[in-house]
Amino acid sequence: MMWEPVSILPCRLPESLDMATAHEQYDAAIRLKDAGDLPGAVEKLLELAAEFPNHADTHAALGVYLQRLGRSDEAIEHAKRVCELVPHDPFSFTQLSVIYVKCGRIPEAEDARARAYALQAGMR
Repeated sequence: MMWEPVSILPCRLPESLDMATAHEQYDAAIRLKDAGDLPGAVEKLLELAAEFPNHADTHAALGVYLQRLGRSDEAIEHAKRVCELVPHDPFSFTQLSVIYVKCGRIPEAEDARARAYALQAGMR
């Protein structure tokens, strides 16, 4: 008698396996960027963000890379998403501030930087 494999996995992978997949895809996108293919990295990261909308590292990378490509509005939206996902991290707001500056939006940059300072000082 032959054994037949039986799937006991649920239809959806457990979150820990999902996140492992997200990290692998993120690493692949970073390798594209490191190889000089910034547009390819952005495309891969956009796909990843659609599949894993709460993966903060993906949005952080998209904020930086989209700004480098001159896609300011998209860069800002992804940087703001990082602040939503990690609201108590001063670096998230510092990165948002830097992106705002590079996009020429100084008042918004100052607001984001003030938020970063407040978080660093322990004010929530």
